[in-house]
Amino acid sequence: MDPGYRSPLIDLFRRGDTARDMKLLAAQGGVAATAHEQVALLMLLSDDPDTEIANAVQSTIGALPAEPLRAFLARSDAPEEMKRFFGDRGIAPGAEPAADASSPLIDLPSEGDDDEDEEDSAADAPESGAAKAEPKILSGLPVKRKVKLAFKGTREQRSQLIRDPNKLVASAVLSSPKLTDAEVEAFTKMGNVSEEVLRVIGMNRSWLKNYGVILGLVKNPKTPAAISMQLLQRLNERDMKMLTVDRNVPEALRLAARKFIVKGLK
Repeated sequence: MDPGYRSPLIDLFRRGDTARDMKLLAAQGGVAATAHEQVALLMLLSDDPDTEIANAVQSTIGALPAEPLRAFLARSDAPEEMKRFFGDRGIAPGAEPAADASSPLIDLPSEGDDDEDEEDSAADAPESGAAKAEPKILSGLPVKRKVKLAFKGTREQRSQLIRDPNKLVASAVLSSPKLTDAEVEAFTKMGNVSEEVLRVIGMNRSWLKNYGVILGLVKNPKTPAAISMQLLQRLNERDMKMLTVDRNVPEALRLAARKFIVKGLK
């Protein structure tokens, strides 16, 4: 079912690239940074062929707090698909729209919440030298904890988690409401992020308004060729010339840059 809402995390679930345990967690309301994402995931999984997942969705929908849900549905940025989905279930938008939708409508308790609360407190604390020693700790965390930190953690934690081999973790970083354009630009310059991360960034029109993101994508050899070639023509003359002698990018991209320069001289 199309929820009418898009984000890197939602797109991952839409493609069916998610492990069953993570789908079940999402069906229980445990994988979302915002109300929009939580509702969108519930809609996507509501008709899942896995009976346990579909039943978990229905239980979670039944546990959503009525008034906050109605207030959320009254927001102008709540897609019509969401309003129809809940309208079919007898839930209409409220009289007053919610002022904020940056948090999930429900955060169901689960095993290990005490430990998670400690991690959340650490995530909310000011970044310090200690945060720079975290990579090994982060890599050893369960996926659920990584996802939670991807949403709520510090800039340093997001910088580590964007390199995680699990697509769900990286998608959660790119869906974090705390993510800044400067961080996205930094991601495009990393040599150890996945091709999928660069593809997601390269297909986001909002991030491509930042010239630094465009340049980072074009210069990163792991960026899919179709995206690099498409963005090449948006480089300024100086950067285009620099690209023609950049041995770190594919030969085809250097040749294309030279052709653009030759055309510009005519």
